[in-house]
Amino acid sequence: MYKKHPVFEEPSDENSTIWRYLDFTKFVSLLDKKSLWFSKSDKLGDPFEGSFPEVNINLRPSLYKKIPEEIIKKVLPDFYKNVREHTFLNCWHENDCESIAMWNMYLKSNEGIAIRSTYKRLKECLNKTTEDIFIGKVKYIDYKKEWMPEGNSLYPFVHKRKSYEYEKEIRAVIQHFSIDKKTNTVKLALEKVSDGMSVPIEIETLIESVYVSPESPEWFSKLVESVVKEYGFAQIEVIQSSLKDDPVF
Repeated sequence: MYKKHPVFEEPSDENSTIWRYLDFTKFVSLLDKKSLWFSKSDKLGDPFEGSFPEVNINLRPSLYKKIPEEIIKKVLPDFYKNVREHTFLNCWHENDCESIAMWNMYLKSNEGIAIRSTYKRLKECLNKTTEDIFIGKVKYIDYKKEWMPEGNSLYPFVHKRKSYEYEKEIRAVIQHFSIDKKTNTVKLALEKVSDGMSVPIEIETLIESVYVSPESPEWFSKLVESVVKEYGFAQIEVIQSSLKDDPVF
């Protein structure tokens, strides 16, 4: 379930609107399984996911004076690389309205869906899982010049490069570590980790409404309505995107 964490910055308004853009098959899977997919952090396409700025690397020797140099240069980087294998993310776009850029960026066909929700709804829909899930805003920094806080393995997953600032991302994060019972330590490189994990949710709590791609034909909108009703969620409104409405002069 959702758990508040000091590393994660919440929106100023918990009713802030958030969106998740996905193709039709993934939307049907969400309804069918009643779950959200959390992708392993190194599978999202950004090679910098889970990494640190250059400033951090250069300052570590002076920050960790009591730690042997070998550990700083070898063990710490290896640790954080392995943490990526055990960190799972579910990403949302914070915006009051639809984003044509997000439609174009994340959908490869006309048969796309945008789930409209709120930060509060996302938190409250996660009551069916025992996993600790942290949710907050992503901070965008210059990885050449700016410092990122250290001391918690979650920090690298609430920061991204400034080139991604257009995403205005709200992300839900799970760090799923196994404990070696013999040594009472975290197991990282000792086990094979899947590419993601499904987390059970309350669909009716999460989804406020569903928007259909501005490029989709009318029949597709009707299909989405039919599927939503078939899965027992007739109360969820299906809306045709207005981004392709005819202008008036």
